[in-house]
Amino acid sequence: MIFSDQIMKKKTKLAVFDIDGTIFRKNLHFELLDELVYREIFPRKVRSELVSIYGQWLDHEGTYERYRDRLVSLYEDNIKGCSQRDVFEAAHNVAIFNAKRIYIYAKDLINKIKKDHILLVISGSPIEIVKEYAGIFGFDAYYGSVYETDGDRHYTGKVSFEPVRNKGLIVKQYVAEKEISLNSSIGMGDTESDASFLELVERPIAFNPNMNLKKIAQDKKWKIVVEKKDVVYEIN
Repeated sequence: MIFSDQIMKKKTKLAVFDIDGTIFRKNLHFELLDELVYREIFPRKVRSELVSIYGQWLDHEGTYERYRDRLVSLYEDNIKGCSQRDVFEAAHNVAIFNAKRIYIYAKDLINKIKKDHILLVISGSPIEIVKEYAGIFGFDAYYGSVYETDGDRHYTGKVSFEPVRNKGLIVKQYVAEKEISLNSSIGMGDTESDASFLELVERPIAFNPNMNLKKIAQDKKWKIVVEKKDVVYEIN
């Protein structure tokens, strides 16, 4: 996680974002895995299996949750023994290549609030790619999934931290640690894993929500925003 005490003196409000499907129009975890296959760090069969499962979801023969779960498990299975340096290099290239592939609504909102809001990103994607992505857009702090490394900076295959399990708890801890308020705070996410932090902020936004988050947002009367192609609209 990044944080500068100088930022705290200038910014008094908090804005919390998910990345995949909220800021980034695709999935950073998949893009990183794809790059690792391209660099022959991961075997080619890994991408082939994942693309097949993704195709099943597109054909309504599988679920997005199955695709997401398999993405995570394939990454965990193949990261073991890999050099952290190689993964950071791959993450750097992925972040730069995809820097412009963001949603218009997210881009405009970030530009509007970045002067007086601390921009906090919480993602289930690996910390290596989250760090690179956060750096490009000037986010003030970030959390991503941390994969354990040994003394030689090679991955063990174990996950030591998964923020996606309770994003709301991370926000609570962050606010307490930095002694800041949630007054005038903003939050934006696209799946039910984001609901735990959306319910904490004053201005929750369910952006292109999946069905589960859409139901939660409707029950709690949160703003629902949909961006389709180059059109952005709210659902009442």
